[in-house]
Amino acid sequence: MMIHPAVAHFAISLPLISLVLGLIYLYKPTEFMSKVSTRFLAFAAIFIVGAFFTGKEDGMEVYKFLSGDGKSLLLQHKEYGLYLVISLPVIALIKIFGCKKEMFKVEVVAVVLLALVSAGIVYQGKIGGELTYTYGAHVKDHSEGRACLAENAMDDEDDEDE
Repeated sequence: MMIHPAVAHFAISLPLISLVLGLIYLYKPTEFMSKVSTRFLAFAAIFIVGAFFTGKEDGMEVYKFLSGDGKSLLLQHKEYGLYLVISLPVIALIKIFGCKKEMFKVEVVAVVLLALVSAGIVYQGKIGGELTYTYGAHVKDHSEGRACLAENAMDDEDDEDE
């Protein structure tokens, strides 16, 4: 069962919501906004980890149905996902530390880092959309998958002829 698409939507939206809340906190620093933005970021970190591991599982299932370009893009998507699954929890830990110790400057650093990583998350979402809508990942009977299977069958026939 492919659950990556569902988890990935949270992994994209929660960091963006966290960024907006973090920017609101920077504009008007209150203890309440510090705690709210920190909690959203912690949940975002959890979902990004979930998206990575569900993506690894689902990627193994769809890889064989993708064309060469689709396979290359899927591997790039996996690599960027690894960078995000490392960086977002680190940023969340920085933000949690700043919130607990009431260190505004540390929280500013976390929000700035979150802004940079959020750009990467949006790009990662674009790649995921391209995998789905251009190459047919997670789309049953997508023409790209059928073409890839036909391409493999033709290669097998050519190997048998030789």
